[in-house]
Order: sequence, then C-alpha cells, then structure tokens
Amino acid sequence: MIQPIVHRSLRREDLTRLVDAIRWGSAGAARSAAQALEAGVVHDVLDAPEALEAVRGYGGAPAPLPLTLLWYIPVRAALRERGEHDIPLADFTASIPLAFLRTTASEVTRGGERGIAAWWRAVVGLPEGSRARAERASRCGALALWWSGCFPQHLERRGGKGMIRAYLTFGATMLWETARLVEAQCSPLAALYGRAAERMELLCHALRTAAADYLGPDAHTSEGRLSRYLERLGEALAN
Repeated sequence: MIQPIVHRSLRREDLTRLVDAIRWGSAGAARSAAQALEAGVVHDVLDAPEALEAVRGYGGAPAPLPLTLLWYIPVRAALRERGEHDIPLADFTASIPLAFLRTTASEVTRGGERGIAAWWRAVVGLPEGSRARAERASRCGALALWWSGCFPQHLERRGGKGMIRAYLTFGATMLWETARLVEAQCSPLAALYGRAAERMELLCHALRTAAADYLGPDAHTSEGRLSRYLERLGEALAN
C-alpha cells in the first residue's frame, strides 16, 4: 500500500540538518527554525520559505538532506501556493517518488496505453474486496501519478498531452478504488485516498514543481539551476 511515510520517518537529526541548511541563507531564519524545533512545532520549520530556499540550494545544488525532506518541502510549498493546506495529502504526494526509487524495470518501462491496460488487468484480476486488490490499486494509482508528475515529457512524446490526461484519469480511478476497498476494511486511510483522487491534477503539478530540481536533462547543470533560480526570483518579485 502506498502510504504517507515522510512525517513518520523524520528524525530530529534530519530536522537539525535542515536548520543548518537554512543557516547558509539566513542566520535569523535559522534561529527561528531552531526555536520552533525546540518547541516541537515541526510544521513551522518545514513550511518556512527559508526551508524551501535551503532545499533548492539557493540557486546551486540541492542541500545535502534526506530525500524525504528534498521531496516533501517543495511538494508542500507547491500545494500551499495553490491553496491546498492538507498536510497528510502533501505527505502522501511526496511519498510517491520515494516509494518508486526501486521500481522494477517492468513497471518503469511500460508506457502508453499498453501500460495502463496492463495495470488495470493486474488490479481487476485480484479478488473483489481483498487487501491485495487494495494494495495493487494504490500502487497503480500512485504509479500513474508518478509518471504524470515526474516524467511528463516522456508521456507527451508517446501520446501528446492526451497521454498525461489518460494517466491522471486512470490514477484517479485507481485511488478511488483504493478508497472504496480500504473503507470497507475500516481503514482511516480511505478519506486520504479519496482526497488524492479528487485532486490528481493539483498533485501532479506539485510533483512536477519538485521534480524540476532533481529530474530531467538540465536538473543538475549550473545553467539549469541558475535559470530556475532566476525564474523563481522573477515570479516572487512580480507577486
């Protein structure tokens, strides 16, 4: 089952490293973050604008932080920018690329309609109402969102923007299926999967925003980092 794993896996050492990364850009912000951490207000640390800048490396390489923070902080910021403040939803979205770090080759290379069709058969071929079916539906739904958010160029090359739409529609269907199945099993995650299914396009946007710093041909070049930094700076000044 694809579940939110960021908050439950965070250690104090991870948050201390984040405060140290913030200090590179602003000593004052780092002091405020350290005070919030001591007070146990972890969300204030993670949601601070300085934390986002630190993760992005101030126009340089991303900060040397755990992958949980490198994905969660920009995903959470992108969702909040669009008016979505649901923390478990941000956690779930950021957990998707972490879940597929070791995705098998067969899952990664199946693109296009054949991929969606194969994933659909893999779900409906399992017994109705079973935990196995719920687990596979959650994985297929998250996998479709992962492709759409992290590798949109690949999908567009195969079928244009309509392919991305197909993946998002399929992903929403699978997450609704997951919500239905786990609700029958009295799981508290049912509502989360339903919210994710309703907000697929927004979650895709958040993943795409975060992935720009880690994936793609210019993600790790100095020119690409500088270009993204200047673009974001221009947007901040315009607002």
